[in-house]
Amino acid sequence: MSARNRELFGLIPAALLVTAGFTAIFIQRSAQVSNVSLTYGALFLGLCLAAHVVVRIVLPYADPYLLPLVAVLAGVGIVMIYRIDDTFARGQVISFLIGLGFFLGTLVFLRDYRVLERYRYLIALGSIGLLVLPRFSGSVNGAYLAIHAGGVTFQPAEFAKIGIVVFLASYLRDTRQVLVMGARRVLGVTIPPLKHFGPLLVVWGAAMLMLFVIRDLGSSLMFFGAFLSILYVATNRLSFVVVGLAMFALGAWAVGTHVPHVHSRIEAWQHPFNRRLYEAQGGSYQVAQLLFAQADGGVLGRGFGQSLLQIPGSSANLLPAPRTDLIYAVIVNEIGLVGACGLLGVYLLIVQRGFKAAVLARDSFSTLLAAGLTSVFALQVFVIVGGVTKLIPLTGVTLPFVSYGGSSIVANFALVALLLLVSDRARRPG
Repeated sequence: MSARNRELFGLIPAALLVTAGFTAIFIQRSAQVSNVSLTYGALFLGLCLAAHVVVRIVLPYADPYLLPLVAVLAGVGIVMIYRIDDTFARGQVISFLIGLGFFLGTLVFLRDYRVLERYRYLIALGSIGLLVLPRFSGSVNGAYLAIHAGGVTFQPAEFAKIGIVVFLASYLRDTRQVLVMGARRVLGVTIPPLKHFGPLLVVWGAAMLMLFVIRDLGSSLMFFGAFLSILYVATNRLSFVVVGLAMFALGAWAVGTHVPHVHSRIEAWQHPFNRRLYEAQGGSYQVAQLLFAQADGGVLGRGFGQSLLQIPGSSANLLPAPRTDLIYAVIVNEIGLVGACGLLGVYLLIVQRGFKAAVLARDSFSTLLAAGLTSVFALQVFVIVGGVTKLIPLTGVTLPFVSYGGSSIVANFALVALLLLVSDRARRPG
């Protein structure tokens, strides 16, 4: 079977998942099966088939599994948002449509993605500017994460992550040899030449800026982790990564000590069941509730649609932000650890396909670009799932394609499109 036919047949399970999900919701709400679930499944399949046709024509040699895997995640996201609060389902579908438009636009108009190398400094400057923009908007729980204008919320960090990766991949393609050959050893640690390492330090400064200025611990961890991943792939020097981690840890310690918002997050993470913190405004209530929800779900879950999200007779949420930051906790509660592991398995497959595209790439820029994009995607999943499971402090990062959030969906669709472009060029004969 050809690669494109494998992609085509891979879209069918995603559509069946959407159909089954809506069927379960309608049965749970009205105790009857509705033909509407078939309509929703057919419409979803039709949109995915349209994307498949474009990929088949424009990128005939691209990875055949990325689009079906993303379709599964997007379908889960639409179904879960409708199940949690159907008033937000329309927004999720619109975000999916816009994201699909960005996906197709990237494939058609950026077929030679290497042109991005020419504008690396402009892209880097624009990305850093995007990171700072939320500081001039209102804060949410002490952090400056989004821009609010005319009823529309925009999270610049979601798009800045792609720009930063493009800059790093382009810059390190030109300087990787100089960084390795010109490095000196000081106290057993390899130090690269400052002349060529300076622009990379700007990225570290941007991550620290995010910590100090917009107080976004999750995005800064995601950005800096991607930076270290690309640096390691480019230089194969573990010492560079160790030094970078030490620098980030130092900055994170300073912020955690001196910025009240970040300090309270860390304190809530360490002591979620402390009564004082649990009852305090902005304390550990959120962390404790998500842990209760996951424990209640257990291995197999309470059943799809059976999670108790609101206090009976009240509009108050038992689980804060169930459609955004904490949607993973709802998933664990309803379909258990087994279902959640299945979802994480889909993410792992996307990461595996992304790194495979990096390995197969024929030039350094493509290798670094695919590795960087895959790393930032994987780190985004790790940051939010790690926060929900109390592995790391909880942050405001969304679960890609599943959480409610237009900026995240659109940006990640563009990210996957770039991975498909890299894989097509790597697999193309000649």
